[in-house]
Amino acid sequence: MRRTTTKGFARTSSLLRERIRETGETRGFAVTRVLTHWTEIVGEDMASICRPVDVKYGRQGLGATLTVLTTGAQAPMLEMQKDKLRARVNQVYGYNAIERLRITQTASTGFAEGQAVFAHKPKAKPKNVTPEIRTEAARMAQTAQDSDLRDALERLSRNFLTKTNR
Repeated sequence: MRRTTTKGFARTSSLLRERIRETGETRGFAVTRVLTHWTEIVGEDMASICRPVDVKYGRQGLGATLTVLTTGAQAPMLEMQKDKLRARVNQVYGYNAIERLRITQTASTGFAEGQAVFAHKPKAKPKNVTPEIRTEAARMAQTAQDSDLRDALERLSRNFLTKTNR
């Protein structure tokens, strides 16, 4: 028998998740899509200088206000591209889901909640890949006909062998 560690309590997010999703869908707007696919929606150039923070709905109508966080130095550039950014977000949904775009600024350093980091950290490359591991990974992947698949299998094998040899 499994013992629960919550002693009968549940996370608020799990209780409200379904209601929040239903509310977003009734308005025809899935907020999580903007948050999770931001780079694909607005492009690498805009995603590197800003990120979505909040989507608020007015009392009447479908139009929402999207709040975007950027640094103080990038705010004027983003202000000039406000219509382009709003159009890209609305293009995903096929209608005018976002009526207004609000830009909020923060410093790149300072208080913990005000720090703006927009780019993902690059993945670290494995450092202790020996020639033996490279040849073994190449041998494991040599049966693949497609070159892209062969490269992917070789990388996977190399990563696996590197981690198991520690």
